[in-house]
Amino acid sequence: MIKQQADMDWMLKDLAEGVPQTRHVVVLSADGLRMAQYGTDHDTADRLAAACAGLQSLAGAVASELPYSDGRMRLVVIEMDGGFFYLMAAGAGAYLAVLADEGVDAGLMGQRMRDLVLRIGEHLSSPPRQDGQGAR
Repeated sequence: MIKQQADMDWMLKDLAEGVPQTRHVVVLSADGLRMAQYGTDHDTADRLAAACAGLQSLAGAVASELPYSDGRMRLVVIEMDGGFFYLMAAGAGAYLAVLADEGVDAGLMGQRMRDLVLRIGEHLSSPPRQDGQGAR
């Protein structure tokens, strides 16, 4: 995970600094484990990652109610007092999460997140766990 974090630091920084009002950027596995973060401490990133696991599962359950859906979540946006939360699928078993202040340009954020996912999709995939251990 440390090498993966180092490989993604500059890319996550690029997203955070390229979209004004961005607070936290976290890359997480489907089971809610932090893979990388920018602009936040480990504890905050871990809490966001854990919450995202439940959120992506809920979004998938809702998506499965659509007749032509494959049940996979692509993007969730939550607007709340004080800001926005974005969660985007980012490769096999990985997600990109961003927390931003209310003044953020929502369109720019979506575009930059999509661009980031396309640029580094191979870095953002998380192999399935076997026997409780991540792939090495």
